[in-house]
Amino acid sequence: MQNRIIKLGAFAMLLTLLTGCEAIGDIFKAGMGFGIFIVIAVVVLIIWLLSKFRK
Repeated sequence: MQNRIIKLGAFAMLLTLLTGCEAIGDIFKAGMGFGIFIVIAVVVLIIWLLSKFRK
């Protein structure tokens, strides 16, 4: 009986860890998308500022 409880507990912990890893992966994907957006916005801002100063 105790062996079964240990196996069930280990399985529950494994499921929790896998769900956590998936959530962290989604957070990093969202962060990467946001980071790319910020980099593009900064590059566009720099190009716009350079074009203003050249005139």
